[in-house]
Amino acid sequence: MSAVIQRSHLDWLESEAIFIMREVAAESEKPVLLFSGGKDSVVLLRLAEKAFRPGRFPFPLMHIDTGHNFDEVIAFRDARAAELGETLIVRSVEDSIRRGSVVLRRETDSRNAAQAVTLLEAIEEFGFDACIGGARRDEEKARAKERIFSFRDEFGQWDPKAQRPELWSLFNTRVHRGENMRVFPISNWTELDVWQYIQREQLALPPIYFSHEREVIRRKGLLVPVTRLTPPQDGEKVERLPVRFRTVGDISCTCPVASDAADTAAIIAETAVTDITERGATRMDDQTSEASMERRKKEGYF
Repeated sequence: MSAVIQRSHLDWLESEAIFIMREVAAESEKPVLLFSGGKDSVVLLRLAEKAFRPGRFPFPLMHIDTGHNFDEVIAFRDARAAELGETLIVRSVEDSIRRGSVVLRRETDSRNAAQAVTLLEAIEEFGFDACIGGARRDEEKARAKERIFSFRDEFGQWDPKAQRPELWSLFNTRVHRGENMRVFPISNWTELDVWQYIQREQLALPPIYFSHEREVIRRKGLLVPVTRLTPPQDGEKVERLPVRFRTVGDISCTCPVASDAADTAAIIAETAVTDITERGATRMDDQTSEASMERRKKEGYF
């Protein structure tokens, strides 16, 4: 009698994600995988390796660079793409600003929402009909509403009331020219799942995900890193604390959390007991309804 193979929940999540990636490759004419160097996109790269190696990926990698990213993350992004030998396309919000398609009030304003414009321009430039990303439903309320294959119209917009059913893992990938799908293979994963997978697969990450000392100020209940884009305001006290980033993005709105977790095991232990989502704890631009994720997604944000 053959031995019964016990599969963990990570095995099931991995299998589902690999199936979704292969479905994208089979059904889409010109897909692309969005890779920022963040933890979720690092997991996507490992899943793509398992789905398509020893061949090359059937899609390039692409990053929409705000110009306000942490240097450590950009360096990691470039090194990882080079290590894999895959094509990395970088399109910058700075270019959109120079073209006049993005207009900001101040140079220090958050560019997270502006990424939508640059992303739509890149989709049109290359003719991408499917963009694979690392969004997860547990991150934010608007993302919890979204399907795994999320349809976007010819203007790049998302309508939460007009989504396609996904019964029995059957995905409708049909799009007309100019339309596209945003595909989320790890939609059903949690932050804890991601960290457990990173530990299991021994995946490298940018160092700012782990505890390190950094100058911060306390503002609106968040720890704001002291940078040229986020300098101290009158009366704010600069402190040097051990912190780590749960998510990485635009410097102007991404905050660390106080933490002594210097390795993956310690981060897993912290994540298992937290009751605050990573975006709720670390994103200044998610604190107001005016800058809500749902509004930005409707306008083309990932």
